[in-house]
Amino acid sequence: MEITRKVAASGVTVVPYRDEFREAFEQLNRDWIEAYFVLEDPDREVFSDPRNKILAPGGQIFFVLEEGQVQGTCAVIRHTKDEYEIAKMAVASTARGRGFGDLLMQAAIAFATSARARVLIIVSNTVLEPAIRLYQKHGFVRVPLTPDERYQRANIRLERVIPPMASVERPGAAG
Repeated sequence: MEITRKVAASGVTVVPYRDEFREAFEQLNRDWIEAYFVLEDPDREVFSDPRNKILAPGGQIFFVLEEGQVQGTCAVIRHTKDEYEIAKMAVASTARGRGFGDLLMQAAIAFATSARARVLIIVSNTVLEPAIRLYQKHGFVRVPLTPDERYQRANIRLERVIPPMASVERPGAAG
């Protein structure tokens, strides 16, 4: 799967994790978390070691770059072979309303699909109305919260079922 994407010659790309963007991943997320809530232990754990907490278990972190500058980020965390979570999604306040959230969602969904996830989840809070609308726009539906949610701030859970990838017909197969 080609993860690096260029968007219509606009100088905007979506790229996978690079260590040089680690600080932007944390800062963009701290900005929205601390504006609405308080930083929690699970946040600190992910920020302290995104390689081992997200990448090593089979997840990914994406970044929207505009002319080389990070404008947004989103993590896809593998929980089981069938369940992945979109988390730590943030777009810089100066870059909102420009479709960067859509680009991150598309990259996250494509990644989970290529990893053969069966369900993609999002745990959030209803005070984040624009984010909830974005998730619903991309096919996520509200489901009951589970008792094991990691975040105190969580008051909504959304899921998107990912259909199994179509089997590729073998060359020479009768049809």
